[in-house]
Amino acid sequence: MADDVQDAADAELSEPVRRRGKPGSSPGTLHIDPAAPKPVLRVMAYGPDRLREQTLDSAHAVRALLGQEPVTWINVDGLGDAGVLQELAAIFGIHRLALEDVVHVYQRAKVEPYADHHFVIARMPHLDGRLATEQISFFVGRTFVLTFQEQEGDCFDLVRERVREQRGRLRSAGPDYLLYALLDAIIDAYFPVLEAYGERLDEMEDEVIAAPRHDAISRIQDVKRDLLALRRAVWPLREAVNTLVRDDSEHFHAETRIHLRDCYDHTVQVLDMVETYRELGSGLLEIHLSSLSHRMNEVMKVLTIIATIFIPLTFIAGVYGMNFNPASSPWNMPELSWYWGYPFFLVLMLVVAVVLLLMFRSKGWIEFPRRRRRE
Repeated sequence: MADDVQDAADAELSEPVRRRGKPGSSPGTLHIDPAAPKPVLRVMAYGPDRLREQTLDSAHAVRALLGQEPVTWINVDGLGDAGVLQELAAIFGIHRLALEDVVHVYQRAKVEPYADHHFVIARMPHLDGRLATEQISFFVGRTFVLTFQEQEGDCFDLVRERVREQRGRLRSAGPDYLLYALLDAIIDAYFPVLEAYGERLDEMEDEVIAAPRHDAISRIQDVKRDLLALRRAVWPLREAVNTLVRDDSEHFHAETRIHLRDCYDHTVQVLDMVETYRELGSGLLEIHLSSLSHRMNEVMKVLTIIATIFIPLTFIAGVYGMNFNPASSPWNMPELSWYWGYPFFLVLMLVVAVVLLLMFRSKGWIEFPRRRRRE
């Protein structure tokens, strides 16, 4: 339990600092980040036979495009202008609490139904050296899809190409199917991120077993923290997609809900991969610590064997290093007068060391390298 709490704290610290309103602020208050980019509005209005794609200079121009085509997708990149956001909210009838959630980009994935539209939040992953997740906010009505992103750059390029090239059912389907396609693109974006972490864990596993580095623990912990951040992003997304599948809403056709079931299956797969990699990371940490302990034991074993061998040798050298004069008594070290006394004691020390090594080997405490047989 303590480890889970620490992991959650580490994951919270890994996320960038978010701007929140002061406690007790009025509901619906917008706190715009001064560093946030200014909104850029891009529109794709399409039907089975026609496509209009353009970048708008102002939010007021959106009103003239609504209703001209069966589906109008307005994508807003950047949340740095409260006036533009409030004007869009007035055009589409967005509740001020929903607009507050759009601007405060620390939300978890969720689904909120309103009278004439659905509000959906998802988190899109980015992996550019370091993991980050970006909040994507969707408003889906009878004829429109309105999306808000924190910054330019997303995983929707293939969806745009399918609209331009009339591939699949997008041009003939409604806004609900467009929402499905966008959610599916976000969920699929998690797979290459997880594959990158899987490759990183495989490299760490080989490294930990072969030659562990001193910074292995911090690197493994970084991976675990990122995986926990992914879990915190995908877990509520799974529940949000499941809500869209279960709810019987006029904004979502039965055929679209069948496709959303496939999205739900993908979120389950992502969560399974995240949990598997988290367990693998925990296992790597244990292997690394066990490897360090094993290496320490090997070093201590070698040092102990050397010290044990030198104990009797030190005893012999100490005994015959005493200054007793043999001329004073025949019992005072008569070996000092031997002709072969010095070579005898050198050979005695060598024999003692060899006997001790053979005894250690017979007990299985040490192993001598074996010669390879020539083929």
